[in-house]
Amino acid sequence: MFDPTAFDNMKVVMEGALYDLDLSGRIVIMDRNDLVNMAKMSRKFDISFQLPGKTATASIEMESNLVNLAAELIPKSDTSNFAGCTVKLEFSFESAANVVDYHAIEKIFSDIWGPTRKITQTTHLKPLMNESARHIITVEFDRLIGEDQMDDLIEMLDYILTSLDRLQLMV
Repeated sequence: MFDPTAFDNMKVVMEGALYDLDLSGRIVIMDRNDLVNMAKMSRKFDISFQLPGKTATASIEMESNLVNLAAELIPKSDTSNFAGCTVKLEFSFESAANVVDYHAIEKIFSDIWGPTRKITQTTHLKPLMNESARHIITVEFDRLIGEDQMDDLIEMLDYILTSLDRLQLMV
């Protein structure tokens, strides 16, 4: 038996909390991936979900690379700050092209996630099929997340659900 890494522990806790929300009917899980890249010695977990009966989607992505793993397995004082994983959130929805109020979306996400988060909006448009566009809002954190922030990961789910709720009003 091996000792699970911080990534494994955080992934299991996050996954369990999301499946509890799915079982209670608060969300509907749409997709889940748990990937190991043997060439780069990295791990990536992502899970996507929606509010029941709604169209906007949220995805949580957790990623840990070789540097993060080595810092955890071979602890030294100068590498311990590399132990953990990155967390990225992605919200997406489809709408008619050019009808989205990007400034309103920016304000909603800035109000919920705070001004220090990196919030990026992207629109994917098929130029010859001008009926609809896919809008993606990404929320990134400026630091690694470690096991010490496990409770913060679970608390973050409320912010994600609020973001989905408010975003759905714009769709």
